Amino acid sequence: MTTRDGTGDDRPEPGLDAVMSERRRLINIAYRLLGSLAEAEDAVQETYIRWYALSRERRDAIESPGAWLTTVVSRVCLNVLGSARARRETYVGEWLPEPLPDRAEWLGGRPDGAAADPADRVTLDESVDLALMVVLDAMTPAERVAFILHDVFRYSFAEVAEVVGRTPAACRQSASSARRRVREARPSVPPVPHHADVVRDFKRAWEAKDIEALIGLLDPGARAVADGGGRAVTFADPIEGGERIARAWAELARLRLGTMTLLERTVNGRPGLVAQESGVTVTVFAFDVAADGLIRHIWVVRNPEKLRSWGAGRGPDAPDGELG
Repeated sequence: MTTRDGTGDDRPEPGLDAVMSERRRLINIAYRLLGSLAEAEDAVQETYIRWYALSRERRDAIESPGAWLTTVVSRVCLNVLGSARARRETYVGEWLPEPLPDRAEWLGGRPDGAAADPADRVTLDESVDLALMVVLDAMTPAERVAFILHDVFRYSFAEVAEVVGRTPAACRQSASSARRRVREARPSVPPVPHHADVVRDFKRAWEAKDIEALIGLLDPGARAVADGGGRAVTFADPIEGGERIARAWAELARLRLGTMTLLERTVNGRPGLVAQESGVTVTVFAFDVAADGLIRHIWVVRNPEKLRSWGAGRGPDAPDGELG
């Protein structure tokens, strides 16, 4: 591949492979900063546009293209975060981060269902757990950037300071504040197998329309939040209390489960549930399970714009079964 620098000289771009190999890391950073894969992709695209807007000489003079790209994508995300609250004021209903499927099911929203470019896949680990992503969304932009770059991607506070335009000491304070928010919101994280058992039990109780079993799986102070974005019908306000949630889910089972297939799937690296209609994913359910085995939060994403990575899923013939 060659790159034109505007002088009419088509010369191979030195280190082009190295520059493009940064894309996946940039997508990973941007998704964690923004909570939206679409916005993350836009931020990375803008970063590469800025890279190739530089003259050939300026690109050649950059000692570490990876560090330059990281700085620029982080600044782009910081600008997006700064305007996010204003944009959320016009968002219909609750806003939740965009849920991501397991790598094996990643479709990337391709119309033909073709596999997405591996460079566009987000690495699923504890730093994209939806419970953490929700906490991140409540942080200030400076806290979020400092926490993600330092605590997750291990950049020094000096490097973080260059991104956010603050002193290293201020960035250290922002990261400390972010850490405190995380500890307060998520005092313990259960092992994944335990989490999977709880989600499976919830699925079975839901399918059986067993209100008492559902209540037994939910923390009395549990909270359910739904994001339809004005594009899909869902409950407008959060549902507070385990019993209220159980009764709402039992009513949903009565109204909808006859037309839906409910599947166990990985959601942002954690066990969750996916509802499909005619093989198309229409709802993703993520769960926060406490150490005592009770569900504290359920996040319901129905906005179709946030489900594009799920595509058609595996369809109703998936081995983990259909709803009766």
